[in-house]
Amino acid sequence: MTVRVRLAPSPTGSLHIGTARTAVFNWLFARNQGGEFLLRIEDTDKERSRPEFTANILEGLTWLGLSWDEQPVIQSERIASHHAAIQSLLDQGLAYRCYATDAELEEMRESQRAKGLPPRHDNRHRHLSADQEASFQKEGRTAVVRFRINDAETIIWKDLVRGSMQWSSSDLGGDMVIARRAPADQIGDPLYNLVVVVDDASMAITHVIRGEDHIANTAKQLLLYQALALPLPEFAHTPLILNPEGKKLSKRDGVTSINDFKSKGYTAEAMTNYMTLLGWSVPEGMEERFNLQQAAEVFSFGRVNKAGAKFDWDKLNWLNAQVLHGWDPAKLLLALEPLWSAAGWDLPDQDWGLALAELLGPSLTLLNDGIEQARPFFEEPPLQADGNKQLDIDGARSALGSLLEQLEASPWDGDDIPRAQQLLSDAAQAAGVKKGVVMKSLRAALLGQLQGPDLLTTWGLLARVGQDRLRLRRCL
Repeated sequence: MTVRVRLAPSPTGSLHIGTARTAVFNWLFARNQGGEFLLRIEDTDKERSRPEFTANILEGLTWLGLSWDEQPVIQSERIASHHAAIQSLLDQGLAYRCYATDAELEEMRESQRAKGLPPRHDNRHRHLSADQEASFQKEGRTAVVRFRINDAETIIWKDLVRGSMQWSSSDLGGDMVIARRAPADQIGDPLYNLVVVVDDASMAITHVIRGEDHIANTAKQLLLYQALALPLPEFAHTPLILNPEGKKLSKRDGVTSINDFKSKGYTAEAMTNYMTLLGWSVPEGMEERFNLQQAAEVFSFGRVNKAGAKFDWDKLNWLNAQVLHGWDPAKLLLALEPLWSAAGWDLPDQDWGLALAELLGPSLTLLNDGIEQARPFFEEPPLQADGNKQLDIDGARSALGSLLEQLEASPWDGDDIPRAQQLLSDAAQAAGVKKGVVMKSLRAALLGQLQGPDLLTTWGLLARVGQDRLRLRRCL
């Protein structure tokens, strides 16, 4: 048997981190088993589905490196198959048309609330006679299609994450609507639980891997598999992603869409690494820093936790920093140059850009940090309080003046490090201060503050574009 799993997002919004984590688990299991990872776009919500959201989902998965093995299935294109399945259930007496109006349903719910009862449908039209149906139709009533659920049944399955599971059919809320309202001679738009079963069977899905919030749906869907005589897949219900307070992660907790994480400067490798750790524990001896291929080699549901996974920004930031620190300057420059270009900055040449990327790389946590950290190399920075304080030290400006005189006579090319060291020593001796005073004062002149990357490399980059002498002059 070839393992076949699927991701089935609805294009009603951007790719959410919860959906993306589900995609990661599906992809890892498929690759671990030598199987296939498929994609189905569940666009049957006509009012909320948008093509731009479909594009966002596909782009997000591609950016994350989660390639799929067949052309995506578009659910709305399969409505004929869904209608056929519903008609089959109607023909077998396993489903029926319910003509209850919205007002009647609300009256039923009000009565239940008044009695303190849980909400459920009372199956009032399960046994309508032909005459009763004709009477409702004569009134012009439309009908939903409901699937019959036997309240006395216990639904049992073995979950790959949670082990033995059981659900009482009496807790499923009564007979389930599987098609929206339509005239009696038609079948309305099919609904989620029905179409998922039909489509998963059509796609020969062997394992359904999704969040634990679908457990109740699984119970309903197992009844539909049985009624339609379709082969059952195995199920795995993964833990939800929670905020630090233990509640389901939402937009109120900050960014939640993959596009937002990308825009903030997170890397695809860090995101997939972190999402794998949201609910899955690494085998003994394996580090928590890994890529998708390494995770796929050892992935199993035996290491997926049942408890919810709390989102930890510090952990994600640490992983992202580790990824960036491991990139060579060429790869880092490829990612940083578009950000610099968007800020209006052009590289004087490629070698200069590579040197700047190499200088900044070890201090980056997010790619976007490379904007502010690079700013002093493209724009003259203002003098900060600590920079001004340093320049007011006795002999500081005198030393910088001596250094500037040497550079005006013979500019430093930015490469000859021994000469730069000698220039600093000569300036310190001329001003009668320690070399450290000159170095701190030079940093203040070049960067406007005392914090920053390696001084000689910084000076060299600015010297290559003639900025070192300009910045020294403004401080004198």
